[in-house]
Amino acid sequence: MSQNRSSNQLVVPQATAALDQMKYEVAQELGIAIPQDGYYGNMATRDAGSIGGYITRRLVQIAEQSLAGQYK
Repeated sequence: MSQNRSSNQLVVPQATAALDQMKYEVAQELGIAIPQDGYYGNMATRDAGSIGGYITRRLVQIAEQSLAGQYK
């Protein structure tokens, strides 16, 4: 699992593994290599931003689908 030094806290801490898995899936889809040692200092800001942006889009899509199914 990656080391997260962010001050952001998850609302559901049990989601850490799922979010990490999503991060690796998105990076693979975009053709971006995530450092194996967990150090992101050598990663381009643009690449890190792309991963974060696609994760956000995917999470919004999941939430919209969930809401659409709930309120049909």
